[in-house]
Amino acid sequence: MKQENEKYCTECGALINIKAEICPKCGVRQTNQPTQSSSIIDDLSEQKNKWIICLVLCWFLGIFGAHRFYSGHITIGVIQLLTVGGCGIWSLIDFIIIVSGNYKDAQGNPIKMG
Repeated sequence: MKQENEKYCTECGALINIKAEICPKCGVRQTNQPTQSSSIIDDLSEQKNKWIICLVLCWFLGIFGAHRFYSGHITIGVIQLLTVGGCGIWSLIDFIIIVSGNYKDAQGNPIKMG
């Protein structure tokens, strides 16, 4: 079973240390590019999924502040919940911000299409 500090050899498929430059089993020099590119693809896919979830939450449950709770803005989410999304206006504005790609989570990371 592959652990976090291991990777598969690009030639023979043996489990080796993630920092290994040469496979101890077959002796082939390893490249880090497949691991880096796959992590970039995973990050983009995760970012796109967050955007879609946030968009759907805002569209269907925006008046309850569900998208604000999802993105970590708990205080604003409670305020939207109590004010019914600012009578729907606040949730409409949030929807436009999410669609335009300018919406950020509580840590300041942008939630956009990717």
